[in-house]
Amino acid sequence: MERFARKLKLVSLLWLEGFREACCFNRVVLCLRSRELAIRTGQCFLLNGFIFLGSMYVVRSFVIPTLQWVLPDGCQMNQEPCSYERISKFYPILRSRLIHLFYVLWFYPMYISSFILSMLWYGDIAKHGILAIQKHRAPGITESSSPLDSSASTSTSSGNKTNDVEGVVIGIAEQVYSFLLVNFFVLQVFAIGFIPLFGQSLSFILLTWLYAYSCFEYKWNHSGVSLDMRLNFFESNWPFFAGFGSPCVMAIFFYSPLVSYGVMAILFPLFVMTAAGSKADEAIGSEKRNWKGAGLPRLPIFCAADYLSMKVLAFLPTNTGSQRQKAEKAY
Repeated sequence: MERFARKLKLVSLLWLEGFREACCFNRVVLCLRSRELAIRTGQCFLLNGFIFLGSMYVVRSFVIPTLQWVLPDGCQMNQEPCSYERISKFYPILRSRLIHLFYVLWFYPMYISSFILSMLWYGDIAKHGILAIQKHRAPGITESSSPLDSSASTSTSSGNKTNDVEGVVIGIAEQVYSFLLVNFFVLQVFAIGFIPLFGQSLSFILLTWLYAYSCFEYKWNHSGVSLDMRLNFFESNWPFFAGFGSPCVMAIFFYSPLVSYGVMAILFPLFVMTAAGSKADEAIGSEKRNWKGAGLPRLPIFCAADYLSMKVLAFLPTNTGSQRQKAEKAY
């Protein structure tokens, strides 16, 4: 019982540490000193906040009420004879069709274009954020390399021994696998949300891991951390990343899907910048050293998504077979 209490204490402290790291918005102020980073962040706010969410507000506050006034549900009660009673029966259907047409011609194309542009901008935000933080640090101070970074540098140095073509193939295979892994995990979150009673709670927890992984993935891509190292580090320290993803999920969880996306697209660059300046492995290592003997087991968060990704990769050319087996080592 005492051992369980120590593990629970460690989980709570790691979660709080992750939450604190996500809320270190002083890093955002530091990063925004970079002109390129300020431009990219401003573009995200303009597209997703002013245009996307602004359009949602205009439709719900002006367009829909105007259509309800022009195409009412039926005759007014104070009108005894109603000359358009038969026609008015079709007004709700016509109004609904016009609203759906507006969504199809405006919101859904904007959603797709916003999603694509935001993904590209997030990568630039993470890159410029890391460079801004590195410039801010005193050049004379040599910081101790973290275990994750040292492992990445070791794998990079050993990877230099292979030819460039093989390195490109490995990089492409890992990117394809990572893309499938994240998208299957999104489908998993969506499906779990329909489970009665506790489905929404599980969906909330999974979303925290999804957003935390997405934030740190940009940093790990820039640092050259291999995919199996990412998954091992993430799943071995799942309380920390659940805490890191909680602020973003709390801000969007109770909105409709389109509004949630707009709010998330505004907030996500901020958490990408906090992740870029985070020393997660040092923070996690500090807490674990204080609670020796209360080690946490690795939690297979991406197990189902990994299985589906492997099934899809099995249909790709055989060149990806060796890389697929390498990815499986994470499990």
